[in-house]
Amino acid sequence: MWFARPSWSFAVALAAGLLTTGVIALASLLLPIRSQAADEAAALGPGEIGALQAFAPEGFVGSASCATCHATQTRDWLASQHARAMARATPDTVRGDFGGVRIEHRGSSARFYRDGARYMVETEGADGKTAAFEVTDTFGLEPLQQYLVSFPDGRKQALPFAYDVRPASEGGQRWFHLYPDQMIAPADPLHWTGAQQNWNFMCAECHSTALRKNYDAATDRFDTRFSEISVGCEACHGPARGHVDWAKGARDAATPHRGFASVAASRPVPDWEVDPATGSPKAGVSRPAGDEVETCARCHARRGILSENWHPGRPLTDTHLPTLLSEGLFEADGVMRDEVFNDHSFKQSLMYAKGVTCSDCHAPHSAKLRAPGPAVCGQCHLPERFDTAAHTGHAPGPNAPDCISCHMPARTYMVVDKRHDHSFRIPRPDVSARLGTPNTCNDCHADKPADWAAEAIERWHGPERKGFQSWADAFHDARRSEPAAREKLIALANAPAVPAIVRATAVSELPDFPSIASEEAIARALADPDPLVRIAGLRGQAGQPLDVRWRRVSPLLADPVAGVRIEAASQLADQLTSTLTEADRTKLEAAWREYEAAQRLNADRAEARANLGNFLLRRGDVAGAEMEFLAGLKLQPANAGLMINLAELYRLQGREDEARETLRRAIAAQPEAAAPYHALALALIRQRHYPEAVEHLARAVALAPENPRYAYVYAVALSSTGRRAESAAVVSDALRRTPNDAPLLTLALNEALQSGDIDRARTLIPRLVSLRPDDAELARLAERLRSPR
Repeated sequence: MWFARPSWSFAVALAAGLLTTGVIALASLLLPIRSQAADEAAALGPGEIGALQAFAPEGFVGSASCATCHATQTRDWLASQHARAMARATPDTVRGDFGGVRIEHRGSSARFYRDGARYMVETEGADGKTAAFEVTDTFGLEPLQQYLVSFPDGRKQALPFAYDVRPASEGGQRWFHLYPDQMIAPADPLHWTGAQQNWNFMCAECHSTALRKNYDAATDRFDTRFSEISVGCEACHGPARGHVDWAKGARDAATPHRGFASVAASRPVPDWEVDPATGSPKAGVSRPAGDEVETCARCHARRGILSENWHPGRPLTDTHLPTLLSEGLFEADGVMRDEVFNDHSFKQSLMYAKGVTCSDCHAPHSAKLRAPGPAVCGQCHLPERFDTAAHTGHAPGPNAPDCISCHMPARTYMVVDKRHDHSFRIPRPDVSARLGTPNTCNDCHADKPADWAAEAIERWHGPERKGFQSWADAFHDARRSEPAAREKLIALANAPAVPAIVRATAVSELPDFPSIASEEAIARALADPDPLVRIAGLRGQAGQPLDVRWRRVSPLLADPVAGVRIEAASQLADQLTSTLTEADRTKLEAAWREYEAAQRLNADRAEARANLGNFLLRRGDVAGAEMEFLAGLKLQPANAGLMINLAELYRLQGREDEARETLRRAIAAQPEAAAPYHALALALIRQRHYPEAVEHLARAVALAPENPRYAYVYAVALSSTGRRAESAAVVSDALRRTPNDAPLLTLALNEALQSGDIDRARTLIPRLVSLRPDDAELARLAERLRSPR
């Protein structure tokens, strides 16, 4: 290296000159060199933390290279969980008890022990047999630590047993199973040897730096590489070679970004001056696109990956695809439900809207709060105004609720990991009373109803409820298919002040509430400033005629954000290039290549193979689609969804016997899944095997009674085979579960009209009209039914 000690011959020759200035010059040269070497050594943590790995991508230098100029930041980082996100398993990094401890879990067990310098686990492998495996890496630091096992094919797999590193007094210092209520068989993707516990795809990007997954689809092997084993400086700042060269050189102020290729956009200097009347800052600050929140969102968001070519200063959707506020992940009011990693919550907050960033509360290099507990809120909000009984309704004291407990409701994930929702919302037990959503008041007062908490809030703060988040009713109604959701969703989609994540979710729900106004709102989303809203608008074009889709979607083939271009490519997969101009064809084919590259990046996943197969099928590449479906099934042989896709391909080719047999294999692989029964029934109907088809339709409804489509098809089949009374009973039963399903209501209305039950028809028609307000034929029928007999 350039700072190596000089050779003995050079040192002797210099000393022989007896030049004092020469000796001083040598000393001045060596002192900073020795300081840099010492600083770089200090920047190396245990388990190779901070060290630049072999085969690091070009331009990466490793965190140790940053220590000379950034010693304080390096010390903070070395003490952070980012620095310990992953490490080689050594005595300095392993926190679990490998002293021969055995743990049992629902028929499986694990024994943790040492074999010389190696850390070992004896447990059930992929074949169901007990074997010994070497733990090669630690994963995480606290409140739990996980462990990885490396396999010859390049896979690293996360063990299902983790170590609780909390003090014994808090229930820690023990091994535990991450899925305590489940027995997970070796064939299950959730088994520790399965796809859902695969480090290369599931974990590596956010626990290491500059990850390159390097999956070889031909051999089904990984050669995954990274520049650093844990989350280093360049994970957030990007490759630093240019910056290091700038720092070693003249440090020209005119050099863009001080040598970095790109940086997160800088926020204008904020003025958090507190308004005495409110106790909170008077005004916010504008938020530039690609600011530091997008840097953090890369890992602190629930999302999929489109590209490994991430760099600071770009929106997350340039390389990743964030989820929306979907049912199962979020409550109807937007509070986190599943593990969603904070970004989606924070982007719903008034604080985010006012320009607050992650580092306003968390020191960027240590990730610690800038002040202990609720004191961090006192940076911008007057404690003397809010830490009072008048505000909280509780007498101040050691056990009184504080800012965090009231405004950041917590959930526990991975058995022991307590995490706080970052939407900073005002507690709304009144919403809980109406909609059944959780609230922080009743998190503590679990023995009381939500109405009790709502009455208390009203006594303290009056009848008018405040709060930035106001979308609970819209999403609650949408999830129940209530017609009233339509106008609420349109209002959210059209309101620029509503957070983009909420607008995008509203747009994504609108196709289920068809109307001219809904379609207009979805079309407007295509021009929204936020790329996630544009993506939602693009998805809303599915089902439109091709000419309409092309007119609306094609301008976004040249969108500046890759995630938008990729979604546009998907929506136009069936566009014939022969009808296009050369310029349009070039744009479309470039977007198609981006879509395909995103799926091939994830070719180790059955779902990516399914996506690509369906994409190729829509493009007319039947052979390519079949190859992808079969490749996906090789990765996950029991994937019923892939078998259904493959059967549909066979159907399109007229290979009905193969389609039927493929669906029977799907049923054998997943006998409790409803979709294969439904698909097989449709195949049997095409072949006129009606009695067996009806049996399978009945089975699908029994397995998934909440799915109105299955009930609809079953009812039509019963009616078509002369079993009208049974058909009517199926429709009636399904409408009790999903009372706002338009196809089921249409069946019920037809049955009522055919049987002459006009009174029942009159009760059904308003419900259908509310679901399809622009259906002229329905409107005419409603008018006739309103007329006297």
